[in-house]
Amino acid sequence: MNIAIMTEKKRAIALGFFDGLHIGHAAVMKRTLEIADEKNLLPSVITFDTHPQCFVNNRHIALINSHKDRAGMIERLFGIDDMIFLHIDAETVNMPWDIFIDHLIEEFGAHHLIAGYDFRFGAGGKGDSRLLGIKCGESAIGCDIVPEVRYDGTASSSSYIRTLLLDGDIERANAFLGHPHVLTDTVRYGYKLGRTLGTPTINMCFEPGVLIPAHGVYATKVFPHCGSEFIGVTNIGTRPTFGNSDFATAETHILNFRQNLYGHKVRIEFHKHLRPEIKFDDLSELKTQIKKDCETAAQHFGSY
Repeated sequence: MNIAIMTEKKRAIALGFFDGLHIGHAAVMKRTLEIADEKNLLPSVITFDTHPQCFVNNRHIALINSHKDRAGMIERLFGIDDMIFLHIDAETVNMPWDIFIDHLIEEFGAHHLIAGYDFRFGAGGKGDSRLLGIKCGESAIGCDIVPEVRYDGTASSSSYIRTLLLDGDIERANAFLGHPHVLTDTVRYGYKLGRTLGTPTINMCFEPGVLIPAHGVYATKVFPHCGSEFIGVTNIGTRPTFGNSDFATAETHILNFRQNLYGHKVRIEFHKHLRPEIKFDDLSELKTQIKKDCETAAQHFGSY
């Protein structure tokens, strides 16, 4: 994956923030690949390291994924490894929209730009898809505007998917994403409580600024190494049975897996919300429920 590396080769560039990389974003990526193939251009993505609205309006927006997960999904799902993350600062957000396009052409070799119908850019968000098309025509470069993508009668949007994740409706969220919701992190040392129950877990955290889905237990797929895949049961929450912690983590028991993953990067894919997080009266009750959760997760994936 090439981050902010310029090349003399002309680029077909997908523009957007792409939070979650949902089915609307996928249409932009697919069109970028088609244009790159037709015109012998390098398929590329130009995005931002921070959501522009966080800087412009000083408004916190909980992101669906970290920027590293965004980059990983773009490469894994679409094979685009040329990604440029522009840093959001006062200079970036105050740049006039037309100067921004000039910058893409002069600095990054933009030969064709692809964006969604609702893409806004430049100071005050004054640049839009109509002006983008006009500017590209004046600059003798190509431009494609991808129309709205809907599922089940509803427009796919990052904001809507955030509400689904907060409600624990992971299956509907995944339908709008077009792929399972993802969390990637380096496995950390936890309280080792799972070992005492016979169900050791790996402990992962959400990066600051990343949305934490509804607390509860999920059927997941776990990718601890390149090419390997396992079924998991992941609890998102604060471990109320052992006394609530100050922050939520993702603790995953991996079925039929006993390797040590401390310090290793692991990807978790969330597939089904099994139940809410519960405070149990004793460890025996918790142990029994974990066994049931493992059976339910295995049944969900058809391997029980």
